Amino acid sequence: MSAKSGKTNKAPPLDTLRAEYRRKDLGAGVRGKYLKQHTQGTNLVLLQPEVARVFSTPAAVNEALLGLMQVAQRTARS
Repeated sequence: MSAKSGKTNKAPPLDTLRAEYRRKDLGAGVRGKYLKQHTQGTNLVLLQPEVARVFSTPAAVNEALLGLMQVAQRTARS
């Protein structure tokens, strides 16, 4: 097999638009326009890798934390 395949895998430059799009048609960009809606009710927590291996889904993390909260509340009442 030849070293040259005849195909080029050159990606278009990141700062150009396709011919059918015109920058003026896209309007002015607004930085952070949807940030408030996106972050409402969202808490991002980064888990250590060893924790993430055990609790691999958000449901598993929530279940474990709810159980821990119940134990803490029972022991605080005692």
